[in-house]
Amino acid sequence: MSFLNYHHLRYFRAIATEGTLTGAAQRLQISQSALSVQLRSLEENLGQLLFHRQKKTLVLTEAGRIALEYAESIFRSGEEMMAVLRNEKAVQRRVLRIGAVATLSRNFQLELLKPLLGRDDVELILHSGSLRDLLAQLRAHVIDAVLSNLPVRRDAETNWHSRLIEEQPVSLVGKRTSKRARFKFPEDLRHTPLLLPGLDSSIRAAFDLLLEQHHIRPIIAAEVDDMAMLRLLAREGAGLALVPPVVVSGELATGALVEHYRIPQVRESFYSITPSRKFPNPILAEILGKPARESRSAS
Repeated sequence: MSFLNYHHLRYFRAIATEGTLTGAAQRLQISQSALSVQLRSLEENLGQLLFHRQKKTLVLTEAGRIALEYAESIFRSGEEMMAVLRNEKAVQRRVLRIGAVATLSRNFQLELLKPLLGRDDVELILHSGSLRDLLAQLRAHVIDAVLSNLPVRRDAETNWHSRLIEEQPVSLVGKRTSKRARFKFPEDLRHTPLLLPGLDSSIRAAFDLLLEQHHIRPIIAAEVDDMAMLRLLAREGAGLALVPPVVVSGELATGALVEHYRIPQVRESFYSITPSRKFPNPILAEILGKPARESRSAS
């Protein structure tokens, strides 16, 4: 009959933290061979491999990542038991790790994650970076999902699922002008400075194609990958920014910026990217909803 040993979890957590049996053995002040036996015993009891070797480092498998979360929860429960016995408030929490590409709207992220904010039973960990780096973390089970403007194609090695969460309209947004005449699209773009996302942006590609169809060469005041910086430049009056209104919702509400023209041909898509997993994080379903909307380009 299998059983769970508290010391097994302690040893396992040390190995996960140190990344090697040698480092964990030194930290725990036991022999490496004894530690290896304890790890093997835990894996046999669980019926799952918890690590795979990557060069000289032990890397958590998907089952290992799940086991580590439960191990951390068990150790926290021990601390909570002590707190309860001392008449201190304690609440058991689950962890959700989200990666978001650096170009993704902060306001969109906030709206998506808002249902989890302030909950005593959820610990939210956010990572930001390039899509490539975040997918590497997703593959290594460091994070549970990646939020991106672009879907990811499946390949032979990784069965990614790109779920379309939402689509947002895209507008030209800027300071209020003294002119009474309404903005004329696309004619006014011939003499209006523009603040545009970088060339890798999907909305930039669609916008460039639209201008090309109208034979317009735009006046580009700045190309910026970061939506937050586009918002700041628009607030300074550097030009009209090509952004989804959600990026500047606060400024639009206060009148600091106004929507000069909404472009019906251009929309921003938001995706969650997850791999096929035996143990998906249940908190994800709470914010992403069901059923999943798979991107056509992801297959």
